[in-house]
Amino acid sequence: MRPRFDVHVFEQVASTNETLWAMAEAQAGTVAIAHTQTAGKGQRGKQWASALGGVYLSLMLEPDWPVEQAAQLTLCSVWGIVSQFRCLGIPAQIKWPNDIVVAGQKLGGILSESKLEKGTIARAVIGVGINVYNPVPTTGITWQKLTQNKHDQAIATLSQVAAAVLSGIWRGIFYRSQTDDKTFSDAYQSLLTNLNMPVVLEGKALKVVGVTAAGHLILKSSSQDSRQTTMPVEQLVYIKPGELSLGYSQSEIE
Repeated sequence: MRPRFDVHVFEQVASTNETLWAMAEAQAGTVAIAHTQTAGKGQRGKQWASALGGVYLSLMLEPDWPVEQAAQLTLCSVWGIVSQFRCLGIPAQIKWPNDIVVAGQKLGGILSESKLEKGTIARAVIGVGINVYNPVPTTGITWQKLTQNKHDQAIATLSQVAAAVLSGIWRGIFYRSQTDDKTFSDAYQSLLTNLNMPVVLEGKALKVVGVTAAGHLILKSSSQDSRQTTMPVEQLVYIKPGELSLGYSQSEIE
């Protein structure tokens, strides 16, 4: 099976997600790509800087998945893109839940939006931004920097990176639809940069130990049982996507 994409390229839009939703003829496989965005969107209402030189695209899907699996669209998309990038020699990892990072610096991110009908996800848009040779903040990194000293690196142009992103999303969606919850969770966690990361939440020291199939971050704390002081009691805390954002330095929570 090979995906088929109907690609529309724009010089500038407010956001590719909004553009795609507004396209009356858009259906599964329709893609909106922009050279720049004036109001690119990130997670939790943040603006995504979209200067010339990056890949900014959105893909329409019609997954017909249960509403409960909405978060998994983001998880499997970021997993697929990271897996695709690694096949191309980019040592990418996932920063929970939706960022693409290399050595702790942000290479890209994903924002998924869904429209529901009768308890299912009738349509969804997967928006992706990838730093290629656009300016980035100190927490960011570009594809160009990662490949500038690799003479055998074939992927360099915006169109090639965009093609890798689209192939990665399709790869992730297909893989998730063919696997059970545990298999996918294990695959996602194998690329997660946050595992065993210490964090402080509401003054309490915890550690990242995994992610559930629904995309909830699993934090673990250890405390002493007052009745058996030699036996630590492990407590698990589950955090939904959007409830907090792990920062770009150890133990930092935004």
